[in-house]
Amino acid sequence: PKAAKVLVVAPAWVGDLVMSHTLVPGLRARGSTVHYLATVALAELATRLPGVEAVHAIDARRGRLGLGERFRTGARIGPHGFDQAIILPNSFKSALPTLFAGVPVRTGFTGESRYGVLNDRRALDVERLPRMVDRFAALADVKPACPRLRADEARRLGLLERHGLDAGGPMVALCPGAEYGSSKRWPAERFVELARRCTASGIAVCVLGGERDLETASAFTGCDGVVDLVGRTSLNDVVDLLSGVDAAVTNDSGLMHVAAAVGVPVVAVFGSTTPAFTPPLSPRAVVVSRDLDCRPCHQRTCPLGHLACLTGISVDTVFDALVDVGIAA
Repeated sequence: PKAAKVLVVAPAWVGDLVMSHTLVPGLRARGSTVHYLATVALAELATRLPGVEAVHAIDARRGRLGLGERFRTGARIGPHGFDQAIILPNSFKSALPTLFAGVPVRTGFTGESRYGVLNDRRALDVERLPRMVDRFAALADVKPACPRLRADEARRLGLLERHGLDAGGPMVALCPGAEYGSSKRWPAERFVELARRCTASGIAVCVLGGERDLETASAFTGCDGVVDLVGRTSLNDVVDLLSGVDAAVTNDSGLMHVAAAVGVPVVAVFGSTTPAFTPPLSPRAVVVSRDLDCRPCHQRTCPLGHLACLTGISVDTVFDALVDVGIAA
């Protein structure tokens, strides 16, 4: 029998959480009610996933077992009577609240020695399931759907007004950050040059990102006609703002997946990583990358010290990609 009430234990990274939505439409089509368990930092974002009935937050820090909090969370979600938990992260600790909650079927990839915690363990066949969304959907026994995020139009208009953004003409969002490391970040000065190219062509530019991207965004200081909102918005503000732009230029980052999920054209610059694993899942996305012998290396910083996979991508190439996705030059 298919589980009537399913708890999805969400990943702790923005992009992975967005991609996790790939399994929700299939579960809903089967008649399941879907709840999410997400970190405090991402619970607000999870409320924007269509088809998710409720979101439960866990105050768990990355890299810490946090047994007490996981036990308390289990006690809190237990009374909901879930039939199945689908645990998307591969860590031992991520599965613990579902064990403490007494969820009868706990599904996940074997991961780090989770024999006692999961009772529906799956072996991961990376050849058969190349993309992260394929892996997530397989755990739910559904076909992968394109991840979606719900934007709030009234909030978007309020944000435009509050931050002095012109809603009239064409607008491009630049997202120069990537939490993973420098080998995923197209150089900030290239983003600045791209911003100048856009404003010179009559295209408004806003820069989006979190507090961790402040150093990268400092390159935009004194850049005329560019509205820098890095560190000045919540994650859901970014969802709403991205939903209204004419295109977004991103690295392989969480905001790439957010932009794809709100359905706007995306130009995604890939460095050390490959779109074969975590592509922007939208028919309106274009990937810009270089075909080099040394990539993908998946390292956080360039092991060869030259970062040619990113420095070799010119502003012209990215601007041309913007034109290709429909931004009038």
